[in-house]
Amino acid sequence: MRLLLAEDERSLAKAVGAILEKNNFSVDIVYDGADALDYLQAGNYDGAVLDIMMPKMSGIEVLKTIRAQGNMLPVLLLTAKSEIDDKVEGLDSGANDYLTKPFNSKELLARIRAMTRTQAAQGSSELKIGNITLDRATFELSSPSGSFRLANKEFQMLETLMANPHNLISTERFLEKIWGYDSEAEINVVWVYISYLRKKLTALNANVQIKATRNAGYSLEVIDV
Repeated sequence: MRLLLAEDERSLAKAVGAILEKNNFSVDIVYDGADALDYLQAGNYDGAVLDIMMPKMSGIEVLKTIRAQGNMLPVLLLTAKSEIDDKVEGLDSGANDYLTKPFNSKELLARIRAMTRTQAAQGSSELKIGNITLDRATFELSSPSGSFRLANKEFQMLETLMANPHNLISTERFLEKIWGYDSEAEINVVWVYISYLRKKLTALNANVQIKATRNAGYSLEVIDV
């Protein structure tokens, strides 16, 4: 699951980003409202955590803008203020939830899970193709032969492939969606993770394979037997 975190206090932003990454989220971090809006308009996110008080644009201004554009992405607002009026304004502007700083990391994670759960519940928590199943709730890849719990980036890559069966996913799209716009990851890291996934599919006796199309990308295909 990919999140945008917008927080102008850099030390807090990096700490929260590390907590989210440790809990199997992929995170892009920005430090002002203008960048947050740019990223949300250009990116493909599953949720956003926005500080209310930020340079250039407030979190509420960013929220109002994306809502006016029809973007119903789950949004959690962070605020150092505890006044009821700030909470009401945030919720009335379209926020799914709010959290007052300082906060406990466990509460932050619980609130993010809660606000994204509704979105995930609109479809099945499981993706299936061929004889394999990917459980989005547990990160478990299974077949009649067994199961593996996938690491964060393995899960995100396979989820992308299984959500778009038979469609080509470019290496650049994987890098952008999973490693983020500002990542310094080399393009061959995608091939490395594809290799990991292929080995797991083989071990599970999967009747699907990740097919590489030269200079185009990768797709998930059912093997004719």
